[in-house]
Amino acid sequence: MSELPVYKVYAIRYAMREAQRRDHFLFGDLHEGDMPMDYYVWAIIGEDRSFVVDTGFTEKTAKERGRTFFRCPIETLNDIGLDPAKVEDVILTHLHYDHVGNFDRFPIAKFHLQETEIHYAVGKNMKHNFLAHPFNVEDIVGVVRLNYAKRVKFYDGPAELAPGISLYPVGGHSVGLQFVKVNTEAGPLILASDVAHFYEHLETRRLFPAVVSAPDMFAAYDRVEEEAGPLQHIVPGHDPLVMKRYPAPSKELDGIAVRLDIPPTRPSE
Repeated sequence: MSELPVYKVYAIRYAMREAQRRDHFLFGDLHEGDMPMDYYVWAIIGEDRSFVVDTGFTEKTAKERGRTFFRCPIETLNDIGLDPAKVEDVILTHLHYDHVGNFDRFPIAKFHLQETEIHYAVGKNMKHNFLAHPFNVEDIVGVVRLNYAKRVKFYDGPAELAPGISLYPVGGHSVGLQFVKVNTEAGPLILASDVAHFYEHLETRRLFPAVVSAPDMFAAYDRVEEEAGPLQHIVPGHDPLVMKRYPAPSKELDGIAVRLDIPPTRPSE
């Protein structure tokens, strides 16, 4: 059997949110303190095929939602060698506003999504503000239009997207949430997206407040660790520690992007 291809994997930090610890744990937190949240877009680059994982949000959305916007993540893809106009595959882990904005910046891409997520995002539960708040209706309409243009590939369960890249639906944070497993030189890497917003969610088994199913969120923690294997190389979706535990690909990209396809370091925190 031929060996799986290995991929380079990048995280691009494009925005942040000032927040407190109590904002990130269901039922709050006993400890007071700052706990900012970072926003990322991820890129998987191979010799024969490359992928973008999630597409972030726009500066306009940042202003509407009170987020600090640093740069356009799609334009930053050029700095790691990906031309958005030529990207053929975009994985959408789910359809919340910070993961599907900028979809229109990929003119030829096919979008990969769990079918349960689009049903949820256009279904009866969107009449409830608590459940609808994480979605941007214009983004959802845009994905519907992409589907009519035959540019969305839907999945109903786990799938091998390409040799060395697999998708795993888990739910919890959103009904059709999926994470991505990537083969790298350092072994299997899990792009957890919002399965776990912070490392601490996995470490303490506490829940993020934006949850549609607590049992599914707990099960999702278990599933990412199972797929990560003994190395437990898991990258959470919003933790600023990602930028500290991994190196920048160049001096010019220090503080902007990091390489994820190597074992992380663990500086004192």
